[in-house]
Amino acid sequence: MSIKTNISFITLSLSMALSATTIAAPTSIAQLSPSESVAHKAQSESEKANTLFESIFMENVMASPISQTHLGIKTDYDKWDEMSDAATDAALARDKKHLAQLKQINTNKLDRQTLLSYQLLTQKLEQSIKDDKWRYHNYPVNQMYGGHSQIASFLINQHQVGSVADAKAYISRLQGVPKRLAQLQTALEIREDKGIIAPKFVFPYVINDSKNIINGAPFNTSPNSDDSALWSDFKRKVSKLEISDSDKDSLLREAKTALINDVKPAYDKLTTYMTKLETKADTRDGAWKFPQGDTFYNNALARTTTTDMTATEIHELGLSEVARIHSEMRAIMKKVNFEGSLNEFFKFMREDEQFYYANTPEGRQAYLSEATALIDTMSGRLDEVFKIKPKAPMIVKQVEAFREKSAGKAFYSNPSPDGSRPGTYYANLYDMKAMPKYQMEALAYHEGTPGHHMQIAIAQELEGVPKFRKFGGYTAYIEGWGLYSEYFPKEMGMYSDPYSDFGRLAMELWRACRLVVDTGIHAKKWTREESIEYYVSNTPNAKSDAVKMVERHIVMPSQATAYKVGMIKLLALRDKAQQALGDKFDIRDFHTIVLKNGPVPLDVLESEIDLWIKQSS
Repeated sequence: MSIKTNISFITLSLSMALSATTIAAPTSIAQLSPSESVAHKAQSESEKANTLFESIFMENVMASPISQTHLGIKTDYDKWDEMSDAATDAALARDKKHLAQLKQINTNKLDRQTLLSYQLLTQKLEQSIKDDKWRYHNYPVNQMYGGHSQIASFLINQHQVGSVADAKAYISRLQGVPKRLAQLQTALEIREDKGIIAPKFVFPYVINDSKNIINGAPFNTSPNSDDSALWSDFKRKVSKLEISDSDKDSLLREAKTALINDVKPAYDKLTTYMTKLETKADTRDGAWKFPQGDTFYNNALARTTTTDMTATEIHELGLSEVARIHSEMRAIMKKVNFEGSLNEFFKFMREDEQFYYANTPEGRQAYLSEATALIDTMSGRLDEVFKIKPKAPMIVKQVEAFREKSAGKAFYSNPSPDGSRPGTYYANLYDMKAMPKYQMEALAYHEGTPGHHMQIAIAQELEGVPKFRKFGGYTAYIEGWGLYSEYFPKEMGMYSDPYSDFGRLAMELWRACRLVVDTGIHAKKWTREESIEYYVSNTPNAKSDAVKMVERHIVMPSQATAYKVGMIKLLALRDKAQQALGDKFDIRDFHTIVLKNGPVPLDVLESEIDLWIKQSS
C-alpha cells in the first residue's frame, strides 16, 4: 500500500494530488500524431497550457504547508495546513477558478502530451468540485489515518532539521498543535451533528494512539521514563547540528516547553472529547448508513477503480478470482506433498513455526535484513524487464512504536524530490506472526522494487510533464502496478521456493477477497463479524489480519478494490499487446509505456497501449 495513493475517503497530505477520477479517454488523445509543422504551430498554446498547469499546481502547494514540506519547500516550514470549513471552501473556490482558466485553452492547438495533461487536470478539477457534496462523508480520525496521528509521523519522518531555523520551525509546529487539534475536534463535532460518527471499534485505537504520543519524557515526571517519540526525534535531529552546546540546549528547552505546555494539553483535550464521542458510536459499519450512502459508495468505486464497474460486478469478480486462486494453491499443496484439505493447509501455514521469525528484536532485524536483500537482488535484475529505472534510493524501515499497533502491515512513503529523503518501505513488525516469511518476497516486490518505489520514484523524476502528474495518483493504477509487480517476478524465475510462491498467491487471494468484502460491507450490508469470517474461511492469514483488514474496509470505502481491478487490467493490456505484436513484443517497452506518463486512469492507459501497438505494428 502506498500512503501516497489517493483515496476518495481520505484527505492526504498532498492536497493537490490527482483524485482517483473516472476519465473517458478522448479519441483525440489516442489518435493524435502531429507532424513537426503542426507541433510547431501548436507550441505557443501548449506552452501557455503548461505554464497554467504549473501555476495551478504551485498555487495549491503554497496553500498547504504540509505539501510544501513533502516537496522540500520551506516557505511555511513552521506551519500546519488549515483544517477548517473555511479552508475547504477556499480550496473549492480555487478549483472553480482553475477550471475556468483551463476552459480558456484552445485544445485544438495542443500537442499530444499537453492535451493529455489538459484532460487529466480538467477531469480532476471537475471531479473535485462534484465531490464537495461528500465533504463530510468520512471519519477525520480513525485507526488508519487522521490528524491525531499525522502530527507525530509527519514531524518525525518529513520535517528535516538541517539548521537552527529548521529546528525553530519544528518548535513552531509543536506550538501549533493546539490549533490543529482544535480544528480537528471541530471537524468531528460537525460530523457528530450530522450523525456521521466512526463505528465503536475505532475509538480504542485512536484514543490509545493519542495517549501514546504524549507518553514518556518530557510528559511523564518519572525519572526512569523513556523519551517520547517526539522528544527523542527532536533531540536526535538537534544533536546533529553543527552549533554550540549552549545553542543546542536553548533549542531543547524551547521544544520541551512546547511539548509540555502546548502538545500535551491539546492531546488531553482531544482524548477527552473522543472518549465522550465514543458513547454515541454504534456498530453499523457500511457507508450505506450515511445520508445518500449508496450514491456516495458508487461514486467512491468509480473514483477508486477509474472504471464504471458496479458494486455487484466487482463482488462477482472477487468471487471468481477467489475460486481460481484456490485452485492454484491446491497445485502447490501437491508440490510440497501436503495431505489434507485446503483449509488444513491454511492452518499449517498459519501455525507452523518454520514460517515465522522470532517475535524479538533479533527476529525483527532478521526480517528487515532479508527484505532488503530481496529488493537488492531484484534491483540487480531490472535491466531484464525495464529500460527506465528510478534514480532515488530506497530503504526498508520498521514502523515506529507510537503507531505500530494501529498501522497497516506494510506501506510505502515516496522520496523527496530533492533527494534528501529516500523512498521508504515500512514494515510493521509489532507482531511477527502477522509477517510470515512466505509472504516476505511478494511484499518486498510490492512495496519496494519493482513495485511502489519504482513506479512512484520514476513518476517524480519524469521530464517534460507537469508537476501535478508527477505527484498525483490514481489508486487503481498505483495499487494495480503494485500487485502486478508481485506477479511478474515469477516469470523471471523468482519465487523458487514453493512456499514463497504460495505466499504470492496468498497475497493475491487477499486482494481478491477485498473485492468481495468491500462491496459486501458497503453495498450488501455485511456485518463486521461476517466480513472477518469470510477472510478467515478463505485465506491462510491469521484472524488478526482479517480484523485489521475489515476495519480498514469500514473506514476507507472502495480503496481496497483498486488492487485487483488494476492488476487485471494491466495483465489484460499486456496480453493484448503480446497478441498484436507477436515477436515484436518486448516487455521492457510495455513497462516503459505503462510508466512513462505517470499515474493515469485505466482507460487512458489503455489508449496509450493501443497507440503503442499501432505505432509498433
